[in-house]
Amino acid sequence: MSQGLMLSRLSPLNQHRWQLFKSNRRAWWSLWIFLFIFAISLMAELVANSKPLVVNYQGSFYFPLIEDYPETTFGGDLPITADYRDSYLAELITEEGWMLWPIIRFGASTINYELTQPAPTPPSAENWLGTDDQGRDVMARVIYSLRLSILFALILTLGSSVVGVMVGALQGYYGGRLDLWGQRFIEIWTGLPTLFVLIILSSIINPGFWWLLLILLLFSWTALVDLVRAECLRARNLEYVRAARALGLPNRQIIWRHVLPNALVATLTFLPFLFTGAVTTLTALDFLGFGMPPGTPSLGELVAQGKTNLHAPWLGITAFMTLAILLTLLVFIGEGVRDAFDPRKTLAPREKKA
Repeated sequence: MSQGLMLSRLSPLNQHRWQLFKSNRRAWWSLWIFLFIFAISLMAELVANSKPLVVNYQGSFYFPLIEDYPETTFGGDLPITADYRDSYLAELITEEGWMLWPIIRFGASTINYELTQPAPTPPSAENWLGTDDQGRDVMARVIYSLRLSILFALILTLGSSVVGVMVGALQGYYGGRLDLWGQRFIEIWTGLPTLFVLIILSSIINPGFWWLLLILLLFSWTALVDLVRAECLRARNLEYVRAARALGLPNRQIIWRHVLPNALVATLTFLPFLFTGAVTTLTALDFLGFGMPPGTPSLGELVAQGKTNLHAPWLGITAFMTLAILLTLLVFIGEGVRDAFDPRKTLAPREKKA
């Protein structure tokens, strides 16, 4: 019902594009699988955590994910933060209550001190994908890594798209010296070695999520400028744009209402591939050691674990399969969006009706 209401608010052209995307079964199912993976990663604390979701002790309910409780709350001897994986404390709680655990009883940085062999250990009933060389659960780190990579790529893609579309629209609509000097600046800016800049900056600052996002945003916004600029150069000479200009409509309204809608059609088909590039960029930087701080769960760190521990093939296989599945889904979604916005397919039904 909600989907039908949403479709009714779309224009007939956009409804046709949505139907074209749905008819591409590979892209349609890839979208749902990706959304499922993304939803699981967003709920990482509820799926993989070293703390129980709910604790019932002596008739009272406690929520360790929201608040830290001392051991004395559950009959312990020390006023330190409760370690619910400790067998002594777990026995005290289960004697007078119960604990509801997540599916995976390990967080991203939780070390399994009960391993029966040196880490990294192979997959087992307790550690589904094994442990890395520090004894951390690989499955938990994969879930947290996916959330970090997807959110990072999403923010970077949206941010670079906004900046790139604005710059391309201004250059294409106004043209002249603004376009000339803008193109020369972009040529120089894109010629800067991004990796070397990151290496230099990493020696000055300690790169984190937002620092790394800002640095990559400085270089990634140029990807859409040429595409939007070309569309705006073509659209500014169309009759309805010239008519709006002759009627005295302000330039900002002409760009927003008449020029940008044409440019955004080509831009939307490019966004999934920008998203894929952002994921691989963060993975490569983490693998080389110039990305997130050490210890942060990331796909690049997982790849580095596989490279360092060749005697533990499950680490390399996990890293390969995680990246392969994620990037394949994104590419299939991108192909579906591209085909849905292809003028040859969206205009074909109208030409047949005419």
